[in-house]
Amino acid sequence: MNRRKFIQNAAFGTAGAALLTPQLFARLLNKDPFEMRELRGSVGIFTERGGTIAYLQTKDGISVVDTQFPEQSNHLIEALKKTSGEPSSEKSFKHVINTHHHGDHTSGNIAFKGMAEHFVAHENSKKNQLAAAEKSNSVDKNVFPDVVFNDSWKGKSGKETIKMHYFGAGHTDGDSFVHFQKANIVHTGDMLFNRRHPYIDRSAGASVVSWIDVLEKAANTFDTDTLYVFGHSGNDFDVTGKKADLMAFREYLQQAHDFVAKQKSMGKSAAEITEIKEFDFKSEWQGDGIKRVLSALVDELGVK
Repeated sequence: MNRRKFIQNAAFGTAGAALLTPQLFARLLNKDPFEMRELRGSVGIFTERGGTIAYLQTKDGISVVDTQFPEQSNHLIEALKKTSGEPSSEKSFKHVINTHHHGDHTSGNIAFKGMAEHFVAHENSKKNQLAAAEKSNSVDKNVFPDVVFNDSWKGKSGKETIKMHYFGAGHTDGDSFVHFQKANIVHTGDMLFNRRHPYIDRSAGASVVSWIDVLEKAANTFDTDTLYVFGHSGNDFDVTGKKADLMAFREYLQQAHDFVAKQKSMGKSAAEITEIKEFDFKSEWQGDGIKRVLSALVDELGVK
């Protein structure tokens, strides 16, 4: 059920009709389907459908990290018109940055075609995006990076410096951390799922063992004042957080890895392990994604 229909159903119920004034009802009907929030240092976030988008607005133009889907990116563009002038074909967007290749982070790239000076991602992210597009016969619906890097990349916009770090494989083999250095905000992309079981894309080079090490590198690279933006979060949990949240996710991955390794040592088969409904350790991570975590670990650890 879509938002408008849900509100209508709720409002016309006996209790709902008594509680909603005409003004409130009209406001709810016209509410934007997305949320935007300013963080600090001219950096904000946009959430609607797909991985969290971050954006930076400076006198030099707008930089965007991840793009969700075309509809959502068009919503973002329209919303930014109200605060930064009308984005047009005259390169109003300085950078479109992808943390990795998955469709809920890159499908909206096409909305920025003709508007952005550069599309930036790790070289493996471009490789994976191209492979996925060719497999789904959707190359024409994608915009691929024209700037790629191996270890790091740095760009400027106004007084802000944006630095991308690649620390190794994790969620895929092409995930980057995007650091707005002056604001001290890091977009983790899907290298951090906040209290939600992660998707681990083994077909694109994901490795939990490496992921654990990568999160340690990130924790040692950024400081205690760093504000993190996460790709996804569980119900009632935020898409922003601090170093403690990063380390908590690292601990979750370590315990999940150790749990599957223990099951393997006990002689459990891959089929038996992937049917397990819950871990035997305390975890805040939630949702119905435990099977995909177990399946990825079974594959990585070579359980038969």
